[in-house]
Amino acid sequence: MRRGRTLLRARLRTAPTDVAAMRLLAETCVALGRAPEALSPLEQALALAPSFAAARHTYAVVLFRLDKAGLAIPHIERLLANDPNNVSYRTLLASCLATIGAFDRALDAYENLLRQSPDEPALWLSYGRALRHAGRRADSAQAYRRCLNLAPGTAEAYLGLVGTAPAPLPQADIAAMHSQLAKPGVATADSVFLHYALGQALEHVGKYDDSFAHYAHGAAARRREITYDANATSAEIQQTMEVFNPAFFAARAACGSRDRSPIFIVGMPRAGSTLIEQILASHSMIEGTRELPEIIHIATDLASRSCHTNPPVYPACVADLDDAEIAALSSRYLQRSRLYRVTEKPFFIDKMPANWAHLSLIHLMFPRAKIIDARRHPMASCFSAFRQCFAGGQNFTYDLTELGRYYNDYTSLMRHFDSVLPGRIHRVLYEDMVADTEAEIRRLLAHCDLPFEPACRRFWENKRAVTTASADQVRQPIFRQGLDQWRHYEPWLAPLAMALEEGNKR
Repeated sequence: MRRGRTLLRARLRTAPTDVAAMRLLAETCVALGRAPEALSPLEQALALAPSFAAARHTYAVVLFRLDKAGLAIPHIERLLANDPNNVSYRTLLASCLATIGAFDRALDAYENLLRQSPDEPALWLSYGRALRHAGRRADSAQAYRRCLNLAPGTAEAYLGLVGTAPAPLPQADIAAMHSQLAKPGVATADSVFLHYALGQALEHVGKYDDSFAHYAHGAAARRREITYDANATSAEIQQTMEVFNPAFFAARAACGSRDRSPIFIVGMPRAGSTLIEQILASHSMIEGTRELPEIIHIATDLASRSCHTNPPVYPACVADLDDAEIAALSSRYLQRSRLYRVTEKPFFIDKMPANWAHLSLIHLMFPRAKIIDARRHPMASCFSAFRQCFAGGQNFTYDLTELGRYYNDYTSLMRHFDSVLPGRIHRVLYEDMVADTEAEIRRLLAHCDLPFEPACRRFWENKRAVTTASADQVRQPIFRQGLDQWRHYEPWLAPLAMALEEGNKR
């Protein structure tokens, strides 16, 4: 495959207008796991041959895989204008619409596809996922059931089912999952879905030892499949604290956009950020969107731009940005984020938890925007992340020691910003929100310079789509039962506790 990439590049040096070779090079890059490298040859091909439908389709697919679904949609719509019945185009459009949170259009697209292909299990799986995010839990469970009736080996459908069907699951479902796991040659991805599904199903009936065993098996299998370097994360955070000191920010006090529209919610996954988002999105002046990828895209672009030059790589390279470059990044962020918005409300939420690592960049780009840190008891927060089978990213969550180290890095950086930018970040403790919800909501809205509205207190009545793992919880009033759920698993969490304790010694 790498040999093929080399040959195609050689071909393009001698035939720089060979658009077929450009598309083939892009597909080779994708097959090698280097999807970002596929964009340039596809953009060149489309510049030379705008009607090259196969290249445009590949381009849309790559954008979707790179979490740029909003950018992919115009290309798919252009393809559909010439070929309105193409199932591949229509399916990709439905997936992109669901990704950006346009669930009315996405569900309509899936329903049209299912009328045409009612026996396609993959469509029922995607439809079930979209229904759940749209808040139609019972319909979602029925869609997952339909998928499993058509293809009993669809492991991801079991994970969806255990999250939407009334708990506990029937014993027949538990037995079916065990049967699927016992099959020879079960794919790693399928075993991961099944272990997490069984972990959750057994948790519902109080079988915590068996439940943890499945969570641990699923996490270990996923960890073997991914790349994560805890030392690299710690080194990046240490560099961030060294570079972004009070003098750095004082010298750049006049930088950045005056725009106040973004509200950034950061923190650990499963720490209450979706609850905060739902409360704020219930205010008449705030639009809820989703976990927007744009800050991470900007950080990634800055890192790739500096990795072969003399200045150090990201995050230190942020120190080399001039005022014009920071302004351009702010404009890019606002333009790209517009793709995820459907209203003209003056404020919108960017609830990407991992943006905590990029707060220096966010502050430079938007010094007037509000930043909220969603914080939860470290054991509760970390275990909740460990038991969650994330769709992508969150590679630090599949090993208890690495998870504890990541939490320590997060809290170290937040303490640093509290020191160098005092008062810049508003912290919401999940436990305080549960104990005195209205008082915390009032504090939150005051931080955002907004008046209290009763709808924020009744956030569960908000019918907006929610795409995170907490979608079901934020559609009901706050309850205390989940605060100490981790204690059922305390006998098996020693590696996490030890890692967190090391952080306390810093």
